[in-house]
Order: sequence, then structure tokens, then C-alpha cells
Amino acid sequence: MRILVVEDDVQLAEMLMEALTDRQYMVDVAQDGEEAWDFIKALEYDLVVLDITLPKLDGISFCQRLRSPRTGRSPSHNSNLPVLMLTARDTLADKVIGLDAGADDYMVKPFEMPELMARVRAVLRRNSAAASFPDLGWGSLRLNPSTYEVTYADRLLHLTPKEFALLELMVSSGRRVLSRAGIIERIWSLDDPPSEETVKSHIKSLRHKLKDAGAADDFIETVHGLGYRLKQL
Repeated sequence: MRILVVEDDVQLAEMLMEALTDRQYMVDVAQDGEEAWDFIKALEYDLVVLDITLPKLDGISFCQRLRSPRTGRSPSHNSNLPVLMLTARDTLADKVIGLDAGADDYMVKPFEMPELMARVRAVLRRNSAAASFPDLGWGSLRLNPSTYEVTYADRLLHLTPKEFALLELMVSSGRRVLSRAGIIERIWSLDDPPSEETVKSHIKSLRHKLKDAGAADDFIETVHGLGYRLKQL
């Protein structure tokens, strides 16, 4: 899952990014509302953690723009994208304004990280696109996004977080070809993208682990000059 953190306090933004990344979320950080809007237009997110007091475009205006049917956002970009407001504004009136602007939850700074992580999980559960966390499958392969467990023919595969994210993306995409650049965009932070050789290395490791579990050598196919996809069932 990909989360956008919109926070102009650099130290706090780094702390949030580290905490969310440790819990296997993909995280991008924007330091003002207009930059955040550019992210929203370019990429698909599962959650926005949003400050209110922001340069260029404040959090309330950002949320109102997100919820407005007149923004012209592409339908492919989750129109029901959940928003968790994280702000120092702590009056009842501030909370009402934030929730009425379209926020799904409202949390006041200072905060305890375990509570914030619990609220992140709760908002994601309530979102219709993420509510059930259904198991994913492709032939004898099974992935459980809730427990991060992967099996092939009932044999457990021990994957790194990035390997799991890559395999989850490929199973979700089915026979659609994924370019290396597209894979990097989907499962790495935009702040620290790897080289395409890193993607090749992860693909090689996945193939090796799948083969050890009994999968065919070409379970992950290379489409020369384009990218990768799963073998047709």
C-alpha cells in the first residue's frame, strides 16, 4: 500500500516516513499542498496523512479540492482516497471543519506513534478498496496481504518486503506487462528510487525462490524490451 505524507515539518515528515516504511507501507512525502496535489495526479495512493497548516495550498483546501467533483481528476485515481488529518489545531471547531472538508479521521499533535499507526490501519480498513484484504492467487501461488505470507503449492516462501510487494503487484496485474520503470514507480519511494538493475535482481531472487517451491522456470516471464508478467495459466 502507498501512503502520501503531506507535512512541512521536515523532521516530523522523516519520522512518519520511517515509521510507516518499517510497517511495509510505501511512502512519499510532500512539503506543501501544491506538491501533494501533483503527487495525487501522478500516482495512485491508498491514504493521505495530511497536515492543515501548509504552504501554497492548506490542508483544508486540499481536502476540499480532493472531494470536489469539479476537479477533473482521472477516475483511475481513487476518487474515494481516504485522508487522515494530523495537525496541531485542537479545537472542536477545527475538528468539525476538517471532517466537513472530507477528512476520514482527525488526530491532534503531539501524538503517540502506536495510536497513529492504529488509526492508519483503521482508516485503511474502512476504505472500500482495502477493507477486506482479500487473498491473491495465480495458479498454485497464494498471497495473503494481511499476514504477508506467500505459499506455492502450500509451501511457504520466505520473501523480503520488497519481494513481497513486487510479487503482489505482479499477481494483481495478471498478464499485464510491467516495465522496470513502472515497477520502481509503484513499489519504491520517489525520494530514493533504485536503478533498474535492482529490479532485475529482485526478479532473479523471486524466480529462484519460486523454483525452489516447485514453480516453473518461466513462472515470471520476461517480455523482451518491455518488462515482466506472470506465465499464462
